[in-house]
Amino acid sequence: MEKNSQYPVIDLFAGPGGLGEGFATCPGESGKPRFHSLVSIECDLFSHRTLLLRHFLRLFPSEEIPEPYYDYLRGGIEIEDLYRQYNTQYHEASKSALQIALGKETHGYVQEIINKRLTGRKKWVLVGGPPCQAYSLVGRSRMMKSPDFENDERHFLYREYLKIIIDHHPPVFVMENVKGLLSARVEGQPVIWRIIGDLTAPKAALGSSINGLGYRLYSLSEDELPGECVDPRLFLVKAEEFGVPQARHRMFIVGIRSDINVKPRRLCRHKAPAVEDTIGHLPAVRSGLSRGRDSPEAWWNEIVAVATGDLYRELNNECAATIVSRIRSYTNSGSPPVERSSARYPGRIVGQHRVLTFMRDDRLCFLDAHGARTHMASDLRRYMYAAVFAKVMKRSPKLSDFPGSLLPDHRNAGLGASGKMFSDRFRVQLSHEVATTITSHISKDGHYFIHYDPLQCRSLTVREAARLQTFPDNYKFEGPRTQQYHQIGNAVPPYLAAQIAEIIAEVLDSMKDD
Repeated sequence: MEKNSQYPVIDLFAGPGGLGEGFATCPGESGKPRFHSLVSIECDLFSHRTLLLRHFLRLFPSEEIPEPYYDYLRGGIEIEDLYRQYNTQYHEASKSALQIALGKETHGYVQEIINKRLTGRKKWVLVGGPPCQAYSLVGRSRMMKSPDFENDERHFLYREYLKIIIDHHPPVFVMENVKGLLSARVEGQPVIWRIIGDLTAPKAALGSSINGLGYRLYSLSEDELPGECVDPRLFLVKAEEFGVPQARHRMFIVGIRSDINVKPRRLCRHKAPAVEDTIGHLPAVRSGLSRGRDSPEAWWNEIVAVATGDLYRELNNECAATIVSRIRSYTNSGSPPVERSSARYPGRIVGQHRVLTFMRDDRLCFLDAHGARTHMASDLRRYMYAAVFAKVMKRSPKLSDFPGSLLPDHRNAGLGASGKMFSDRFRVQLSHEVATTITSHISKDGHYFIHYDPLQCRSLTVREAARLQTFPDNYKFEGPRTQQYHQIGNAVPPYLAAQIAEIIAEVLDSMKDD
């Protein structure tokens, strides 16, 4: 058993590096990481910049992160200055974090890169998942009316993953994708069955006459051993069951080459911290006004207008009096935050959950990306009402729970209030539960991610979204704020990935050297 060996990772469709981060932080008995990122490939410009910076940082022991990196987080120096000071590490990171669009044109180039980096090593792991827009439930709902939907190339990007498997015969792979894969169809046939068959026999999937390369597929969350008639739902992993403070349900398929007689264990279930336990100790910040002059006074004056109408007469639920009383209490005597952003890093952790320790950096003295977005005045009032409703009712309100004066002025709002569509248009992240799925849609719409504190009247900040995704607090996301949200929403939670990495390390430890 080689419990102190460090194994290479090849990461495809790497995004900002959530899956790779989990593998890179998985410790061995000696305390050193069990894996190192040999090659990570991502095509998106800003995701790649994030990935490159993280690969750069991993070249330093965690207790020896250079002080200029913290200077960069504070905005004291530019990233070019950081890379210039550590030119050797920057060039090494540039060899492993690569901006490449996987496809027919780049296949030979990628094959050569991986061969050179692996240098004949037999024990390594391939990880990653193809872009999932065409598989996701939201993506399909938007694309179903398109005549090109079933021919969309994103249905088949997993074949690039297959080609890497065929080229390099990894002993183990981990493929991740969205839950929508379970119900997606192409030409009337379930996509998941095709993918299971293709991953089991990769060469046959691409029409090769050469036999011999096969994989047994395993679930990470269920004890039943998948076989030819496997129920695809066995591959579903519910992140909240494994310590992630978010109800994120994704497909994870572990493949072990058929000549390797090792069966992986399952993930160990443990309770996740609630939203308030995860982000409640971050500094309180207020949202801003998107129209007109923004100031703390103007912002608050717009919000307190929610209490001027006859809300009690408009509401028809049994707790109407309590809700109205709480709203008036907040608007009359509340102490709302003044700042729209805060760089103050909390001095202590609330709670001792493993995931909170996982994200903590005791050397960090600057909180990055904790600034609130602006919202229309009418939405601010809806946020106040929704957050108070959630506190009283212990659930997020449906549009049918809103007083008529707070309903948006468009047809869909009426349909939502009648329960026909978009009934959860405004969704509060409940303080006492795990968060709903942090999706890439958070980059465009904050209504689904309302903070539970009525006095802050805002959607989640980038840092709060990153925490609910379990990214370490010193993880810097490059690009504009919209792109940062997008990266976070598409990523694998690093805390979950680290647990998967422990299992994969055990598999590689158990392999014979030959």
